[in-house]
Amino acid sequence: MASLPPLLCLCVAAAHLAGARGATLIEEPTETTWGLEGPAPHPGQPSAALEDWEEASEWTSWFNVDHPGGEGDFESLAAIRFYYGPARVCPRPLALEARTTDWALPAAVGERVHLNPARGFWCLNREQPRGRRCSNYHVRFRCPLEAAWGAWGPWGPCSGSCGPGRRLRRRRCPSPTGDACPGRPLEAQKCVRPRCPGCSPKTCGCPNHILLGSVVTPSGRPLPGAKVSLRDWPGTVATSDAHGTFRMPGVCASSQTNVSAQMDGFSAGTAQAQANSSLSAVVTIVLEKLEKPHLVKHPESRVREAGQNVTFCCKASGTKKYSWFHNGTLLDRRELRYGAHLELRGLRPDQAGAYHCKAWNEAGSVLSGTAELIVLAPGQPACDPQPREHLIKLPDDCGQPGRGPAYLDVGLCPDTLCPGPAGSGPRCGDAASRCCSVRRLESREIQCSGYVLPVKVVAECGCQKCLPPRGLVRGRVVAADTGEPLRFARILLGPEPIGFTSYQGDFTIEVPRATQRLVVTFVEPSGDFMDTVRVLPFDPRGAGVYHEVKAMRKKAPVLLDASQSNTLPLGELQDEPPLGELVLPAGAFRRADGEPYWGAVEARVTFVDPRDLASAAAAPSDLRFADSDGELAPLRTYGMFAVDLRAAGAAEQLQAGPLAVRVAAGQIRMAGHAEALKLWSLNPDTGLWEEEGGFQREAPAGPRVRREERAFLVGNVEVRERRLFNLDVPERRRCFVKVRAYASDKFAAGEQVEGVVVSLVNLEPAPGFSANPRAWGRFDSAVTGPNGACLPAFCDADRPDAYTALLTATLGGEELEPPPSRPRPLPAAVGVAQPYLDRLGYRRTDHDDPALKRNGFRINLAKPRPGHPAEAKGPVYPWRSLRECQEAPVTASHFRFARMEADKYEYNVVPFREGAPASWTGDLLAWWPNPQAFRACFLKVKVQGPQEYMIRSHNVGGSHPRTQGQLYGLRDARSVRDPQRPGTSAACVEFKCSGMLFDQRQVDRTLVTVTPQGSCRRVAVNGLLQDYLARHPPPAPADDPAAFAMLAPLDPLGHNYGVYTVTDQSPRLAKEIAIGRCFDGSSDGFSREMKADAGTAVTFQCREPAAGRPSLFQRLLESPATALGDIRREMSEVARAQA
Repeated sequence: MASLPPLLCLCVAAAHLAGARGATLIEEPTETTWGLEGPAPHPGQPSAALEDWEEASEWTSWFNVDHPGGEGDFESLAAIRFYYGPARVCPRPLALEARTTDWALPAAVGERVHLNPARGFWCLNREQPRGRRCSNYHVRFRCPLEAAWGAWGPWGPCSGSCGPGRRLRRRRCPSPTGDACPGRPLEAQKCVRPRCPGCSPKTCGCPNHILLGSVVTPSGRPLPGAKVSLRDWPGTVATSDAHGTFRMPGVCASSQTNVSAQMDGFSAGTAQAQANSSLSAVVTIVLEKLEKPHLVKHPESRVREAGQNVTFCCKASGTKKYSWFHNGTLLDRRELRYGAHLELRGLRPDQAGAYHCKAWNEAGSVLSGTAELIVLAPGQPACDPQPREHLIKLPDDCGQPGRGPAYLDVGLCPDTLCPGPAGSGPRCGDAASRCCSVRRLESREIQCSGYVLPVKVVAECGCQKCLPPRGLVRGRVVAADTGEPLRFARILLGPEPIGFTSYQGDFTIEVPRATQRLVVTFVEPSGDFMDTVRVLPFDPRGAGVYHEVKAMRKKAPVLLDASQSNTLPLGELQDEPPLGELVLPAGAFRRADGEPYWGAVEARVTFVDPRDLASAAAAPSDLRFADSDGELAPLRTYGMFAVDLRAAGAAEQLQAGPLAVRVAAGQIRMAGHAEALKLWSLNPDTGLWEEEGGFQREAPAGPRVRREERAFLVGNVEVRERRLFNLDVPERRRCFVKVRAYASDKFAAGEQVEGVVVSLVNLEPAPGFSANPRAWGRFDSAVTGPNGACLPAFCDADRPDAYTALLTATLGGEELEPPPSRPRPLPAAVGVAQPYLDRLGYRRTDHDDPALKRNGFRINLAKPRPGHPAEAKGPVYPWRSLRECQEAPVTASHFRFARMEADKYEYNVVPFREGAPASWTGDLLAWWPNPQAFRACFLKVKVQGPQEYMIRSHNVGGSHPRTQGQLYGLRDARSVRDPQRPGTSAACVEFKCSGMLFDQRQVDRTLVTVTPQGSCRRVAVNGLLQDYLARHPPPAPADDPAAFAMLAPLDPLGHNYGVYTVTDQSPRLAKEIAIGRCFDGSSDGFSREMKADAGTAVTFQCREPAAGRPSLFQRLLESPATALGDIRREMSEVARAQA
């Protein structure tokens, strides 16, 4: 475990002990395997028993959380779930398989090991024969495939003898365990029996009796002003007082009558009175706060044939009702008998189109996303067998001289859905997901300079079973002020805990299916940071996205006297007055049960000040609210504040209210905003802001007001369960901005990059100074897809500079660059036609100061004007033209970013688009053999020479009999200069990892040859790497002093070897993380500044060739034998000269 950070080691070790030693109750028998008995199977073959399964199931990817040392090797299930995330292994695995990292079974190496699917794997050094030590093992688990529910059974009888009740129905899961189906086996429905008798003399005819009651929240807080009534008794019979209590004389103590209470903002509650003496009865009625519904499941798009059935599903939290719409038209509830599910039987072509649901209750409503239904005519194919055009760039030496780079059409199959073979039953999900994918590949050969390049192209598409898209979000949580990682912060997905961040603050989240807003909360255990609520953009098609999340440190506590009035400032920027203040009157504090608190109070009020542009990165949520129609609309903030009130010297949280929030009217400068300003609180489960109340201009204290006194807007707030508040204005001047990302600054249409996180910060400029913003107003992020991204923003049609925006883009840890604007922006480079470009005022961040970073640009958000054709095709679109923005062709105006890792090139014999995981094709020559766990490997190459050099890795089959000598792919990477060491550069060169091929039957150790371009010779190889390769034969041919060759290691070696390996569910994320570690020269760090001397595998020394002489790289391509002879002759001459 030496490779893990110390504190994480303790946690993982604890998980090991809990999973491997400390359990006394074992749910399943532990298998102890001796590898000394009987014939050992071939190391490349799986155990036959592990492949014989009657139940539908599949293997997970391989996991390795421990390296042998100390007592042995431990791969406990608890540690795997902690380190990889709980979603990576099913709750109850069926089996476990363990292999050494050389892919040998324990029986083949003669070691005694323990396997238990419920606990994991462990190998103890003390149990091994002849004093040997345990090998390094990795494990995988067999998990059942998700089963589907059977049909619902009939409804049971209605409960109760009279009045309202409920009835139940059940459904059965065909899985043997009975718990493999998602959802519940039981469903309840309201029902009504004959009406119960009214308030009879038996209930209300006892003059000397009394009913004593109270109305409270679930936490016990009393609710004054609640209206209390008896069942079937007309009108209100009592109202709760300031303490939430009420009295009802004349109610018989033994009547056990039902008592109801209602209150604005709360759902109605009912409880039964219970006698506590011969003359009195008591009752406590609990009312839950009525909240707007929040959608947790959106309907999904479907493809069906005419006559088949389809079911759309919508699920919202809280008390709600549902309405369904087809192409914007409300569907008849009585005719279709829908609720949360909409079932359409015997589909007709006219039922194709867009479907969405609306969930609503008394507190508000919310709209779902749109699902598209395609209805195919009989015989109409869902997937065109003819592949579409997809051009890939061939290596530079495969094109015609003087004609630029050559491209080849390798074809692609569109990412479209297909109908199931037998349609769909009455349930939400399809039993088998089928999509249009590659059915057949063809092999071809391309003649290049001095060699033949093999390639496989798509020959035919067809409907086949495909893996469902698995959105993946990875990232790191750091402190906004110091950059230190938030270690072991609790991660909540909505209200549900799903895991913890790592020692380095890293996290991985698998996006639940049918999610549209990923709301994540990070809770730091020490309490020094605000709860960090983020809405993280993700790629719904399954590609991974990387985010760096910044957490804001809480302000230092202030000690308050609860018996005195206290005032705390909101905003403390240097040389700026506070934006407002929070007034806590005397006696405003209460405990959670509603009891007054009069002791000392530790108050921490942390203000996110939009006048500080750096604070936008740490602001919570995404500044959206659900309007009266249920649509998500943006807010413009004037500041957010978190309130933490605790009893002095204790961890007990206190409630308070009503508190006065006073905002300086002079700070609200936008026209109409002072009248529209409202106070909002954040719902951490939904990530949406909900209105708490408005503001009123404060009346002057006396007949005269001094000119220097500030005017205030005053609102009130209660600090209870919610602790994060916002001073916001619903802004109606809205639009969208179109942005695309490209692989290079050539901005070729076929080289768009998906998975780039583009961020837009709305800025409020000082009048007449659009380049000098006064404050930020909101922020948004979006992830680029195959057609770019559309980001919401505030804009104005009359004043182009009423709002400006700063846009940036990142991919993993890499910052992308926009086109330059000096001396003036060029329409062909920026992507926007004139004269609209001048009106938008495009300026890159280094426009005024070339020393600044070139990682963003600012624009005026000038809304397109009707009657101006140049402004009708982007890059700014009206708010109601989102679809037009999303579907705009690449020829329409848009803003651009480009990757600046220049001169990188990747070639795969089997084509694969990393941004579209569904494009993976099972083939022995596939660069990525497993579509569920992508393993990226990089070698760090140091170059001593006067310039930067191109380094190529040539990857062919090395040990597998069916791929030996066959090309997997090529990778080119240009070395990057080390800013601290003149004349030294380094490159992080990708190579194909060794391991199982796609059929999971036998490993291949890839033969990797690394060759620098230029007159270079190998001068050093990492000693640890050299020793490892010597101990793991066979050796690779090493007679070429101008290259480095190896049979790639099977073990995931680290920075000490100069090898960087990362496994992830997203190929792009795996590569980005590995490159960051390679630049840093560490196994857990991250850098974009090259450290050439740290963690290097091989070193070359290069010199400039003589004038007119081709480079060694070119000579090797044109005439390998002659070039190698020249190298040997030159080295012999150097050796003789040195002697």
